[in-house]
Amino acid sequence: MSEEKRSCGFVSIIGAPNAGKSTLINRLVGAKVSIVSPKVQTTRTRVMGIVNKDDTQIIFVDTPGIFTPRKRLDRAMVSAAWAGADDAEIILLIVDVARGKINAESRSIIEKLQKQKRKTLLALNKIDLVEKEKLLALAAEMQATGVFTDIYMISAATGDGVAALLKDIAARMPAGPWMFGEDQISDMPLRLLAAEITREKIFLQLKEELPYASTVETETWEEFDNGSVKISQVIYVMRDTQKAIILGKGGTQIKKIGEASRRELEDILERRVHLSLFVKVRENWTDDPERYSAWGLDFGA
Repeated sequence: MSEEKRSCGFVSIIGAPNAGKSTLINRLVGAKVSIVSPKVQTTRTRVMGIVNKDDTQIIFVDTPGIFTPRKRLDRAMVSAAWAGADDAEIILLIVDVARGKINAESRSIIEKLQKQKRKTLLALNKIDLVEKEKLLALAAEMQATGVFTDIYMISAATGDGVAALLKDIAARMPAGPWMFGEDQISDMPLRLLAAEITREKIFLQLKEELPYASTVETETWEEFDNGSVKISQVIYVMRDTQKAIILGKGGTQIKKIGEASRRELEDILERRVHLSLFVKVRENWTDDPERYSAWGLDFGA
């Protein structure tokens, strides 16, 4: 492939929490690069998913959901989301239409885009869960805002409409050399990806029991000659009561979390994984600048 014919650019995927951004990134890339959970506000860092289509490389940036921030971590996440939009050639707004209406957080994002006079692509997501008449009415309402150059109707979960969206985005990428190798699907370090996988399992298994007061860090990563890897991770929580929830009776809960995380890591890494999980209480981890640095967030946002 000739370098002269290549195109490359960034696409920032923004939206309210739980709009389906991470699911879409994983669908586009064809592999797990971003945490997916039915809970909101699960993506804390900007994750790059890389798609190579013919002579075009598209770098998708999955940003944290944009919502009204209340705490320091919230402010840093929202700041990272808007920074990702500023850096991209294309902004793609994902809106969940499953309930047949546009929620307040999505409307707030649209208002900010209007003020910035930023032309944006819109993907109405979860179209498999809404009646056609309501969907068409929502599309007409969004077109009337004047923000969107194109509106796509997709289901990130089923893949419906995603191929057409990807084709149009590829055609909009500017000419230029590729920034990543042909076989690379993400710029996320494996240690951070492994921590995100475990954090996802905590969300999925504990449902409403544990608030968003936990984080996971990969402390050691040891590779062996037989191809296997030994990973040691620490789950930080803010109170002893939360530690007890994660451990479960007789350690049953943390064992389930570890088994689910290990299985997925083995699928992603395509090798045997030995995973050890530990739980520690650190009351003020959300006020630790080092945590923010590891996630690529601005502590002072």
